[in-house]
Amino acid sequence: MPSSKSEKYSLITKNTGSKSITPSDIFLFIPNLIGYLRIITAIISFLCMYFNLQTLTLIFYGISGFLDAFDGYAARKYDQGTKFGAVLDMVTDRCATSSLIVYLSLLYPKLIVIWQLLISLDLSSHYMHMYAMLSDGNKSHKNVDQSQSYILNLYYTNRNILFLVCGFNELFYVALYLHYYNWFWLGTFMIFLSLPIWLFKQIANIIQLQNASLILARSDAEEHSKKKSV
Repeated sequence: MPSSKSEKYSLITKNTGSKSITPSDIFLFIPNLIGYLRIITAIISFLCMYFNLQTLTLIFYGISGFLDAFDGYAARKYDQGTKFGAVLDMVTDRCATSSLIVYLSLLYPKLIVIWQLLISLDLSSHYMHMYAMLSDGNKSHKNVDQSQSYILNLYYTNRNILFLVCGFNELFYVALYLHYYNWFWLGTFMIFLSLPIWLFKQIANIIQLQNASLILARSDAEEHSKKKSV
């Protein structure tokens, strides 16, 4: 039995601190809850697109994108960064953007090949980048060294630039959506405003794909060299 209240408190703290974390706990981490809310608002925006509710589409898609800034902040603040959360965040980003581009292909069918290429570039570059970085021993796909790529290092390690580029990339697609329905300031005007940063994002995707391919090929070369030397 503890001989004093301080010893009793120390014992309770020790026991509480040693509690093991279960998968159910991970699913309920604050950043992941924010991630689920992002998914819900994105799905609502898709339904609003289908029923041609432009203002509601803008609101819910905007909320889903805006919350992207808060899951990372919550992960750092509460020390709740997880592999599941990182993948959930990236998958949500890719699915939301791809789904919006799919709808744009209905509005602008003559550009169907461009939409297909953009989706393919977005998905392939991010998947290969994450796989390559994790295979190379990095804990996060955002740990890009300057020696690998100055642009990717700047893009992933500077949160302000990351948020700005991702935000304007989404804004470009949303502006194209609104332009079709004759929105000027949030549509036509925003297309030209966001175009330069959208182009930068596509260049970053190409560099990301190239860099990931090089990392994987280098790893394969080392593995095959070891086999031949045995």
